Amino acid sequence: MKLKIKKGVTVEVITGSDKGKRGEVLDVKKETMRVRVQGVKIQTRHSKKDGLLKSEGYIHYSNVKLVDAPAKKKTEKKATKSKSA
Repeated sequence: MKLKIKKGVTVEVITGSDKGKRGEVLDVKKETMRVRVQGVKIQTRHSKKDGLLKSEGYIHYSNVKLVDAPAKKKTEKKATKSKSA
């Protein structure tokens, strides 16, 4: 399935405890249809080496909406004139 939301675009969370938050998509898992959004669903994990680590968790694709996508590059094709005599 082709997803419209890709890494690097800005999205807004529309449901859940982080409703209304906006952020950039950090990662997309196409198999499970989940995305990681910057500043949304912060999870705390403990590491013996580094102590407490905070990172974003995955949320379902259907819980976000696309707000701002990067502009597509337009390519111009030069029309070739055929000479007819």
